[in-house]
Amino acid sequence: MEAGKSASAEWASRPERSNMLMLRIMTWISLHLGRGAGRVVLHLIAGYFLLFASASRRASSAYLSRVLGRRARWRDIYKHFFWFASTIHDRIYLLNRRFDLFDIRIHGEELMRQALADGQGAFLIGAHMGSFEALRAIGRRDTSLKVVMAMYEENARKINAILSAISPGATQDVIGLGHLDSMLKIHEAMQQGAVVGMLADRGLADDSRVAVTMLGGEARLPDGPFRMAAIMRRPVLFMVGLYLGGNRYEVRFEKLADFSATPAGQRQAAIRQAVERYAQLMENGCRRAPYNWFNFFSFWSAPEAGRPTTNGSPGERES
Repeated sequence: MEAGKSASAEWASRPERSNMLMLRIMTWISLHLGRGAGRVVLHLIAGYFLLFASASRRASSAYLSRVLGRRARWRDIYKHFFWFASTIHDRIYLLNRRFDLFDIRIHGEELMRQALADGQGAFLIGAHMGSFEALRAIGRRDTSLKVVMAMYEENARKINAILSAISPGATQDVIGLGHLDSMLKIHEAMQQGAVVGMLADRGLADDSRVAVTMLGGEARLPDGPFRMAAIMRRPVLFMVGLYLGGNRYEVRFEKLADFSATPAGQRQAAIRQAVERYAQLMENGCRRAPYNWFNFFSFWSAPEAGRPTTNGSPGERES
């Protein structure tokens, strides 16, 4: 089995370590005692994974060694876990619209406005990098902006459970993929001028993939999100909410692809170009803020000699 496909099957099938009771306790501490008190607990969480999540630790080391250009040290891996925990923790406040706690800078917002100008919607492609929830900050100024997330059914179920635990009043439109009516629901959302968000750096084992170069190695990325955008002939933007430490976030929008005028005969080539562009934008984000990429499994198809191939994630149980 290909390394890329093995990894994607692994992350999708492993049971989660996350505990809903602990999440509710963290939510109570955060909302009643403040963000500072909650962040104290994050150090304990990061330390736990550094000591006991061996597969996640090795995957973090492999990634950080690539992006930092040197062998990752223990403090680098600890920081990686801590920043991951920080973005999950801050989701509590972002979902409860406590934007006053954060310094969120937004770049390229006009690109999204342009993509939505015709009222036919657009695709917003992100990655497991930083915080997608930081996008909600735009809602402070434009309450008419509608964001719908499209994701695999099991992930949709987990997201809804997490939202309920964090904030019972929080709502998020989620379309489950893999159903006969999934495309119809996405099309209907587009017709209402919605932004359909997808995270395109993970897929399931049987997903169609494109081999790309990222951080000096070959990765195999699913092309399903781009194929969907091509079929619907809609523009695609890349969005990332980078965590910069403390209470600082940087939300960036960049042009990724526009399939609105792509001839059918050129669609496959355009999809491949879009996946390659996506990989480059992810790499740019990794180099800009190295501790923001949260794919804790063996991502590359052909790991360099000496690099581990064991998969894992801080949100997954060690085997």
